[in-house]
Amino acid sequence: MTSHDEYFSYLMKRSFLGGVYRRNWLYPKISSYLDGLTLDVGCGIGDMLSYRANTMGVDVNSRNVDYCQSKGLDAYVMEPDILPFDSSVFDSALLDNVLEHIANPEPLLREIKRVLRPKGSLVVGVPGAQGFASDADHKVFYDEGSLVSALRDAQFSLRKIFHMPFRSKFLNEGMRQYCVYGVFQRD
Repeated sequence: MTSHDEYFSYLMKRSFLGGVYRRNWLYPKISSYLDGLTLDVGCGIGDMLSYRANTMGVDVNSRNVDYCQSKGLDAYVMEPDILPFDSSVFDSALLDNVLEHIANPEPLLREIKRVLRPKGSLVVGVPGAQGFASDADHKVFYDEGSLVSALRDAQFSLRKIFHMPFRSKFLNEGMRQYCVYGVFQRD
C-alpha cells in the first residue's frame, strides 16, 4: 500500500461525530472568512468542497483527488509547491491542517499569494499541541506567534486569530482536534 493509499484510508475513517462537528461548527466558522472563489489547498477527501459552493480543491495525493472527482467535486492534483492555476484568480484560500506537514512553507505560501487576488484572504488552521504530537508526519509546530510570523514573512497580514472549538489550554494539550486558526490578507 502506498503512502497515498494509507493517508486516503486514514481520512476515510473519520468519525460520525467528527463529521457533525465539521459540518455544523467548524466549516461555518471558517467559511465566514472565505470570499468568492476559494481554493482549498490540501483538500483531502473534499469535506470543505462538499460543504461550501464556489470552492475548488488541490491535493498532492492523487488518491484523494480521484475520490473527490468521483463525487463530482472540483479537485485537481498539484505538485508540491506548484498550484496549477493562473495568477490572481482566487478571492480566498484555505490551508486547513496542511502547514504543519511542510518543513519549509515559504514556496507554497508564495504560490498561494500568486493565485490570490490583491487583498485576498487566506485562512490557515494548525493543530494544537496534542494534535501535533499525534501525527508522525508533522514537521513544524505553530503557536499563534510562529504562525503569524511565518505568514508575515510571506507577505500576509493578520486579520484575526481564533481557536476551535474555543480557546482552551486544557483542550490544546488534551484534544487532538483542537486547532488554532489565523485569518490573513494578501499584502
